Order: sequence, then C-alpha cells, then structure tokens
Amino acid sequence: MKPRVRFAPSPTGYLHIGGARTALFNWLYARHTGGTFVLRIEDTDAARNTHEAVDVILNGLRWLGLHWDEGPLTSDATGPGKGDRGPYFQSQRKENYDRRVEALLSHGLAYEHQGAIKFKMQRAPVLIPDLVVGDVLRKLTDREEVDPDFVIVRSDGQPVFHFVNVVDDLEMGITHVIRGEDHLSNTAKHIALFRAFGVEPPKYAHIPLILNADGSKMSKRDRGASLTTYLDEGFLPEAVNNYLCLLGWSPKDNVEKLSLAEVVERFDLPQILRHNAKFDFEKLVWLQGEYCRELAPDRFYELGVHAFAKAGVDTNTFDTNYVKAALDTCRGKIKTFAELPAYAGFYFRDEITYDPEAAKKSFVPENKPRVEKLRAAFAKLATFDATSIEATLKATATELGIKVGVLIHPTRLAVTGNPNGPSLYHLLEVMGKEKTQARIERALQTSFS
Repeated sequence: MKPRVRFAPSPTGYLHIGGARTALFNWLYARHTGGTFVLRIEDTDAARNTHEAVDVILNGLRWLGLHWDEGPLTSDATGPGKGDRGPYFQSQRKENYDRRVEALLSHGLAYEHQGAIKFKMQRAPVLIPDLVVGDVLRKLTDREEVDPDFVIVRSDGQPVFHFVNVVDDLEMGITHVIRGEDHLSNTAKHIALFRAFGVEPPKYAHIPLILNADGSKMSKRDRGASLTTYLDEGFLPEAVNNYLCLLGWSPKDNVEKLSLAEVVERFDLPQILRHNAKFDFEKLVWLQGEYCRELAPDRFYELGVHAFAKAGVDTNTFDTNYVKAALDTCRGKIKTFAELPAYAGFYFRDEITYDPEAAKKSFVPENKPRVEKLRAAFAKLATFDATSIEATLKATATELGIKVGVLIHPTRLAVTGNPNGPSLYHLLEVMGKEKTQARIERALQTSFS
C-alpha cells in the first residue's frame, strides 16, 4: 500500500512556519513515494476558528505549491487552486465521531463522567515506535497513575483533539503521521485509541522543532514565524520551500540550494535530523537573493509590477517598454520584492525626495558647478544611451580633474533621491534625456547649498 499522509492544521489566525514545514515534509514524502497528501482542517473549536484563518492556511499552501490530492467536492474558493476539491473539515464530520464514541461506550472502553465522556486508558507503559526519534517508552506520570483516563468528548458535546485526530486518521487510511515533536507527548493516547478500535496505529515520524537562533521557542511575534511574512515581503515560494527543507532534513552532501523537484527525488524520512532546527533569517534572505537573481525576465517583471502595485505605485500609467526597462536595471540588485518600491520608485514618481544624509555630502557648493558642467555635456548628446552617458561623465570628470565618483554621487541623488540604486548610466538611459536634465536642473536650483 502506498503511503497516505496528512497535514491537519487548526485555523486559529496564522500559519506558523513550523506548520508550513510540516506540510512540506508530508507533501515531499507523498511525492517521493507516489503516495497521497491529504489536507484536513481541524476546526472543531468553533470559538477560536474563523473562515479568514482557514483562508490564510489554504492561500499559504497554494503559494508554496503544496497542492493536496483529495477532498470533498466544492464550488467555492476553498479548492486547492487547480481543481474542484477542498480540504476535509472536521466540523463537517461529527456523525463519524458520534458513531465511534458509541462504539467505545458499547464495548466498555469509555464511560460518562460529569457530563463528559472519558476513555479508559491502559495502565501499562506504551511503546511508541518512531521513524525519527526512535523507540520511546511512555509511562504514566504520577498524576496519571491516580487517574490515567482522559476526556474524549467534553460536557458540551464537543469531541476533543485526541479523539477526532485518531478517528480521522483511521477512517482516511493514514499510514504515516509526520508532525512536530511537540505532539510526541500525545502519541501514547492516540496509539491506545487506535488499538481500542481494533486497528494498528499508523507509523509515526515526529520531526524536530524550529527554534529561534538563540534556542528559544518561536512565537507568532518573532520575525519569520508567520508564513504571511514571506508573502508580504515579496519572497519567492521556491526560496522559502528550499530553506524549510533544510530545517530538520539533510541531503547528506552539503548542497543547500535545491529545487523542489530535486528534494522530492532525495527526500525520505530516515534523513530527518534528530536535533531541533534553528531558524536563520539571514540565510533565508541569502537563498532568496540567489533565486531572485535567476528569475526569468517575464516573471521578474510580473512580480515587480505586483510589488509596486502593493506599495501604491500604478505602473499601468507608464509605457510597458519603459516599465520593463526600469525593472531590468533592478535584476540581481534586490533580494526581496518588498525592497523594490524604495529601490526603484523614482522611475515612477514626478517628485522625488532627497535622502537628507546623502544631500549633506553631495549637494555641497563645490559640486554645483561640476554638475552644471555635466548637465551641459549631456545636453550635447545626440544619443542618450548608457555607453554615451558613461563616456561623457568620465570625460567631464577628467576635464575637471576629479574622480568619477565626485560626479556620480550628486548626479544619482539629483535624479533618484537615493545614494544607492541601479547602475547610474543605465537608469539615466531608461529615464531619458529630458527627464534626466529636468531633475538635475531642479536639484541645481533648489538643493545645492
């Protein structure tokens, strides 16, 4: 039988990076083995769960490209983004849980207690065979020695996580449960429930936790803890997937940059590392930069336009060739698309604001005649392209007996407002002679002290 795995998040507000990594590892194992990846939303806690939180999970998985393989037919927006099936929702499966509760009660394996229903937990230690952690012998705690039984249905009639989790895994034929190590403490209860239903439990693989760089547990307030961060800051899903793969899994040959297809080919549960993974945001940014540098021009253009729109810059009011030429000067220069509006927004603004610290250094009295001479030299150019601009600027610097940088810095600031940015010669070519001259003139008239 081919493996059947699942990702079963609770929709409580955001998708933690650890949850995204769990989904990825399940998806990878399913793809590596030719198995099935099931998505199940554990939404039985009506007080905490919202439709908006479900959408956060679904949109995050779609963005990562982790499409699930089965689910109930749906006609709304909760499908996997490529077909007509949504995830399973536990809130829609109450009949299954009621039937299983009755089975336990009828066999004397559960009983009513103060309006709730409790499961009769075995007293003997439970052996948990784990594909990552190894064999774990779970003994009862001192408190459990007094009363090891646990609630499976609360007094309000709501079944609890431990129970619905097992029932769904059983009825969906889940063969491997790949989840965070923080769930290991629950597993003895789950194994006992499976055996109470007369079936062997699935194979378990508890993967290491993701911690902050200082070893502390990641909370939703920590940078990088929420997958939404990466959508908002213009990361590429392939870069995020690549980095998540490296958090708790090793390809064994020290290769760090791997496509998802390459990881699918290599991925297997025995390669999951035992120790907790530490989240290194800078390493993720480095990987993002590597992927961004290799983007095809059309995709860079599409994502760039989207980043500008998100920042309130409407590039549709500009000629398409101008927008593409402007974005071409940014390729290989940025790491995340969220940087783009600040880096190259000057292309699409009529008025620019000069960086105050850079203005103090560049808009000084001795530079004014130098920039005036350069503007006059630019005015004589019949062809305003990067090659001619570079030659003219260097010739002007030589004539003035100064270094090239003495002209580059005030000119860049005058035209873009920033001390750093795309290649000056190429950005001036994109902007064109008329706009370049007008911006230099404005700076000369208003900003040189």
